[in-house]
Amino acid sequence: MVCRNCGRDRPRCGCIPEGFWQSPEAIAALTRLDMAALIGLLRRYSDLSQSALARLMGLSPGMVSMLESGQTQLTNITKIWSALEALQAPRLVPESVAEAPNVSEENQASSTDDDPTSVLSRLLPPADALEPLAAKTGRRLGASTVEDLTARVHGLRLADDVLAGGDLIQPARRELNTALHLYNHSTHTEEVGQALLSAIAELAQIVGWILSDAGGHTEAERIYRLGLTAARQAGNSTLAGNIAGSLAYQWSNTGQPQQAVELATAALTEAGSHVHPTARALFFDRLAWSHAQAGDAQAAIRALSHAHEALAADASDQAPEWAYWVNDAELKVMDARVYTELRRPLRAVPLLSEALDRYDATHARELALYLSWLAVAYADANEPEQAVAVADHMLTLSADLASDRISQRARVVLDRLVRFSQISEVHNFLERASASSSVRSAES
Repeated sequence: MVCRNCGRDRPRCGCIPEGFWQSPEAIAALTRLDMAALIGLLRRYSDLSQSALARLMGLSPGMVSMLESGQTQLTNITKIWSALEALQAPRLVPESVAEAPNVSEENQASSTDDDPTSVLSRLLPPADALEPLAAKTGRRLGASTVEDLTARVHGLRLADDVLAGGDLIQPARRELNTALHLYNHSTHTEEVGQALLSAIAELAQIVGWILSDAGGHTEAERIYRLGLTAARQAGNSTLAGNIAGSLAYQWSNTGQPQQAVELATAALTEAGSHVHPTARALFFDRLAWSHAQAGDAQAAIRALSHAHEALAADASDQAPEWAYWVNDAELKVMDARVYTELRRPLRAVPLLSEALDRYDATHARELALYLSWLAVAYADANEPEQAVAVADHMLTLSADLASDRISQRARVVLDRLVRFSQISEVHNFLERASASSSVRSAES
């Protein structure tokens, strides 16, 4: 192939340095299809000018300049493949996310007589998107690739703090797609392979969470199951418990509370007695929520107590990075949510009010969700005026958030206020709210 820049045969012309495509930085950029990063690397490690790169890639010099400066990003997949082909870059990203089979109705059937581990295996049979660790061919990966992937996973978590699921679906799918390809089309030591599996499992958990927030519950369940398989292959029982608990949380919110209780219980058992106190507190919180949705007040309150006891326990090591957000304040928010679901507003209102007074305003989705529970608690306490004030704040804050959970909570809030519609403030609010985008989304 003739080089578009110098006219000599590629790759012997040397315009792109030997070994460039094998560097961890180039691999990371290629797997993300990040042309801006790739151009920056080519500019750093070669003598190519922007004009030369433009000739090589079939792009305009202006586009290359804007990509390098970060003013734009190339998203047209046809142009991306064309540019990579012109560069003779290896294609590392497959065309679609690996699929894992759906959970059948038979697998979702529950029996309280089974032990928790059996329940977990029955409810979540292994997915098949991950090939056996020993049967590998292709590029050899090192620890630096896993470190880069782990950092990107945490970056996605932090993005989820401030963005709604609908805004993160595409990058989340792309990141998981990339990670699966790296695993299934590379060679590595057993140690690196185990770390890569853990990173994939962590990524599957946050991708499943994002999909669930956006209303993609079926796809989220597939991804959660894929993550559970990866965590088990990696021997990471705590992470497996986190993923199973995440799916239990989804089930409790989508009309399967009894199955959610079983799965949340099994998640605690799979994690084992060695689990870090912070992770154990999170698992008990999810169990409490499942019990509340199932209407078992005594079991829910008992699980909340266990969560606080776990968080207060001494730990000799650091909590898992994915549990960075779990703290006493978040546990109190879950206390209040459970009390609201159990129709105990006098216990819920003070806890939610205190938490909201100190809550980070940049976390708009969580703030709106917590406001929704406060509005419901006020309504249950026969304080419709306060409920309307909080609900109005919630709808205003969430108007532009692409979150299915927000839409569903908005519907719950409005339904709870209907019985007060003879009060003028409530009547006027309900009329205004009927046109809000979040409510329309809930009804669609």
